[in-house]
Amino acid sequence: MSIQQKQYRFEQIHIDVARNATDDFNPFHDPCKWNAIHGNPFGSPIVLGFQLEALIESQIRQLRRDSGEDRLIAANNLRFANYQFAFAGVVKPGEKIRLETRPTLNKIATAGQIANRIIIRKEGGAVILGYQRESKKALVFPDADFSAFGDLRRLRDRTYKEGYFLKRKFMNTSNGKNFLVGSLVDQHLYFDELEDRVEFPGMFPAALLSCALLEKIRQKGYDFYAKPMVYTSHAISIDRRLLSTLKSNDCLHMLARGPQEIQPEKGLGKSNVRQTAYDCFGLINDNGILYRAKVHMALLEDVIQACKS
Repeated sequence: MSIQQKQYRFEQIHIDVARNATDDFNPFHDPCKWNAIHGNPFGSPIVLGFQLEALIESQIRQLRRDSGEDRLIAANNLRFANYQFAFAGVVKPGEKIRLETRPTLNKIATAGQIANRIIIRKEGGAVILGYQRESKKALVFPDADFSAFGDLRRLRDRTYKEGYFLKRKFMNTSNGKNFLVGSLVDQHLYFDELEDRVEFPGMFPAALLSCALLEKIRQKGYDFYAKPMVYTSHAISIDRRLLSTLKSNDCLHMLARGPQEIQPEKGLGKSNVRQTAYDCFGLINDNGILYRAKVHMALLEDVIQACKS
């Protein structure tokens, strides 16, 4: 199987649709506020990381169906879709990007997984590098368990539970569709009322964690303009079985813990700049874990300095 390559181009309207669908108020994406960010080197708003990841998710989904790997996934109970990405650059409105999907590696016999290497490039270099893996067990926080947390609906939104910030959202098909359109994905692949089909993409509820983190940080009085931060990596595990049960108006309880300081180190999903880590979870029904995520961030000024050195 050869490398699959497809070209895309985002415009500001796609950014606006995606950020509105997910309540992402990061000024990096705002056409009226990006230039108020101290030391912003990008010269325009930038595409949401989760937009790019939703595009990847859709392309992998189509690859699985076209190649028959969806049957392999079902036969081997590969319940979790796992994403590990490092951010090496940004995408601005009007820039052409190329999404490359490497041939699938079948590691079911040795590791209980199948995997694909993913790269998004633009002129001048890579934007995202990483892997998508299908596995029997979650590869991110596999031992997490919130069954003892009780009924989270009894807690007020934007409060704390055992060290976790709680942000509550409700699933909405309109927002799901708009998020897909903003991510250059055909919404009819997931939603069609005449066919009575509602299939939320996994990256939509996962993308809402940005809103949760922004609200958590803002609650502490953080200055997004003076000390801007950017994502350096995402590691996400999505429970495909729970995802298939997700319907409009379902309640999503997001839990976020952090920041934790991590030592600079090199390698995939890591960076030789100072970073902070957040542990994030999306819970549905009786605290079933829909997604688990470890996200790393760094100060923009540290990233710029590292690029110069």
